[in-house]
Amino acid sequence: MPHRLPLFPLGSVLFPGLTMPLHVFEDRYRHLVADLVALPADAPRRFGIVGIELGHEVGELSARQLYETGCAVDVRSVREHDDGRYDLVVEGGSRFRIDHVLDPDDEHPYLRADTTPMPDDLGPDADARAERVGRLFGVYCDRLNGIGVPAEPPGDFPAAPLPLSYAVSAAMVLDQHEKQKLLEAEHAAARLDLAGALLRRENRILAELATLPAGQFLHRNVNMN
Repeated sequence: MPHRLPLFPLGSVLFPGLTMPLHVFEDRYRHLVADLVALPADAPRRFGIVGIELGHEVGELSARQLYETGCAVDVRSVREHDDGRYDLVVEGGSRFRIDHVLDPDDEHPYLRADTTPMPDDLGPDADARAERVGRLFGVYCDRLNGIGVPAEPPGDFPAAPLPLSYAVSAAMVLDQHEKQKLLEAEHAAARLDLAGALLRRENRILAELATLPAGQFLHRNVNMN
């Protein structure tokens, strides 16, 4: 069944089950948060995070600039600043496909879209794929630590294939396009196959490089609208 969701475009990808801090300062997204806060206490405060394929988070966006697959999120905490800015923590729920983007209007100055939830199937031989990816990710973390880049091994990662596929996808240092491909994977097995291929590539690179700039790795930065 289609769902209408407010959209929050970002230059980054959020995966189901993962959390993300957001700092909201642009007027239209302040309006979005205010609309969510005004909902009844028992109503879900939900919107969709979708990647920006072209351009940046500022300025006017068109549907052509957005990826077609995003992640619905629930607001877990809200802090309003005196000047009207907001700090949020959101948690990824289900993936969705954008069917139609609605233009902003006076009542809703932010983008909204009619969306269809995407299934989260396991796919073939997901358990075996998860075991292989877990081993590869352990090597990845060891090699990052070996060049002085702090990386926690996946001791606390879920073992089940679906949440593991999302956790590893989120933890790897990749560009947005590759992260988006992981989000769009047909099922957990396909995502684990892609994650495994990317980990093998990254592990080869890390084995050959003596030093890498540490600043970009595994940082949990606040995302700005």
